[in-house]
Amino acid sequence: MPTITIRTTALSTTERRAIAVRLTRWFGEHDSDRKHVVVRFERTEEGTVFVGGLPVEALPHEDEGLHHASVVCCVSVGRDEAFYEELATVLADSLGMTAGTPFLYLEFRPTPKESVYFGAQGRLRRADATLRGNR
Repeated sequence: MPTITIRTTALSTTERRAIAVRLTRWFGEHDSDRKHVVVRFERTEEGTVFVGGLPVEALPHEDEGLHHASVVCCVSVGRDEAFYEELATVLADSLGMTAGTPFLYLEFRPTPKESVYFGAQGRLRRADATLRGNR
């Protein structure tokens, strides 16, 4: 049931796929069914993200790495601090964060399985009925 929404500047299809595959594999190694890992990319347009009252594009950027991104991760309730820290590190690395990256926001939203539904072949099923044992 992990769902990751990444808002950043334009990434190529190859870059998005590499990030999605890396995150899916990581979740698979941490008790999640790979078929239920959703990675969504949303492109931020210039002048739509402000930090401290300034457009994020105005923040100094010293290298070719990530300029800015905002990431929201919905994961099942019950994950520990070590899980969040490792996932944050994997996300930052996957996105190309460097010492020159001026802005990266990561938010974790623990979500109970009974609050998630999957739809397939015209049927809705709650995640707690579908994901027995998976996180």
